[in-house]
Amino acid sequence: MQQLWGTRNSNNLRIALDSLVANRLRSFLTALGIIFGVGAVIAMLAIGRGAKEEIMNQMKLVGVNNIVIKPVTEKKENEEKEGTDDAEEKKTNGQEKKAKFSKGLTLADAHSILKMVPTVEAISAEMILDQDIIYKSKSKKLKTVGVEPSFFQLNNIGLSEGRMFNAEQLSKGEGVCIIGAGVKRKFFLSEDPIGKDIKCGQQWLRVIGVTDEKLISSATKENLGIRDYNMDVYIPIQTAVLRYRNPAFRISENRWERNTNPPPVHQLDQLIVKVRDPEQLTESAGIISRMLKRRHSDVEDFEVSIPEQLLKQQQKTKDVFNIVLSAIAGISLLVGGIGIMNIMLASVLERTKEIGIRMALGAQKTDIVMQFLFEAVLISLCGGIIGILLGVAGAYFVDKVADIKTIISAISILLSFVLASSVGLIFGISPARKAANQNPIECLRHA
Repeated sequence: MQQLWGTRNSNNLRIALDSLVANRLRSFLTALGIIFGVGAVIAMLAIGRGAKEEIMNQMKLVGVNNIVIKPVTEKKENEEKEGTDDAEEKKTNGQEKKAKFSKGLTLADAHSILKMVPTVEAISAEMILDQDIIYKSKSKKLKTVGVEPSFFQLNNIGLSEGRMFNAEQLSKGEGVCIIGAGVKRKFFLSEDPIGKDIKCGQQWLRVIGVTDEKLISSATKENLGIRDYNMDVYIPIQTAVLRYRNPAFRISENRWERNTNPPPVHQLDQLIVKVRDPEQLTESAGIISRMLKRRHSDVEDFEVSIPEQLLKQQQKTKDVFNIVLSAIAGISLLVGGIGIMNIMLASVLERTKEIGIRMALGAQKTDIVMQFLFEAVLISLCGGIIGILLGVAGAYFVDKVADIKTIISAISILLSFVLASSVGLIFGISPARKAANQNPIECLRHA
């Protein structure tokens, strides 16, 4: 019985294939809805997956539990106008007061936050300097960044060679540095950089370590406003303070002389604060903001931000965008299925003679149902295969030309293939049943 069932279905499949080959153009036009629907589904899922991974990578870069504090050096125009109006009003009332002074963001602020705020796990102070880096005959202007060892931990940066700054180098501000992987490629392509001396600005620094390669896309750097960590030269924060930001002595006309320039208002360019629990981010940011305001004599010369919350909002926006696009792709599949059903119903009316002859020769209703179901499913499967190729090509095109990261997964291809098969099966049932319920005598009479 099973062998007979298999034989009958193989004949039905062969008849369905012959019918589709005989009507190639109609079959192709019928499959167009499935082709574009499946292609759109794969492309949208690839774009959504790429966007999600990019957001996750950005969150790793800024840290899930991190708060960023940056100095504010210039007041907004409206604040200046308000200050001018207030000053004039105080003059007229005879109550003129001196403007409050703040030293700005300093290492003392960093130590105070770590000591006084119980929710803070670690803190990293940064001092960013533009310096000409020279080694032998090679020269390039790069960022020299004064950091503490916690900087590497908070930014998920490891060392591929050498060692970290030790306590003595940090406390004494010694002339040592750790270079990024890109700096090594630029200056030490064919030699070991460990132990070599490079000139950074007016100072000679000994290389004691090299960071791991950190892959950061140009879009990520622009979005987050971060540097290329691979092209930085890292020095102890005390080295930056003593030798660069406000050195006691400097070289002038080939001789040392005392530096009489006053120190800058802001000692630090950035503070990254790591909180123990993500749920304490907002509360901790508020405490830190109030604490710094008191330390800075009520002068708000800093800004506190939580990058993780901004990235989550961005992820939410992209998720909504991807859902809308996926819904449009789903509608395309639905329209493709309706197109299959319409063409198959029209085909039933056109092929009454064929149906009548088959039933007169002994074909059962099941055979007619299976023949038309096979036709619908084959159209869907062929459309699905072409759609998968189109979707993969579209995702690759978007990645290369539009510079939008896309990731094609096996699950999305499998899902699209199943959807295509299901559409053909679901929308092919009604035409198949209509064909099977035809009266063979009426079919032959009207043929």
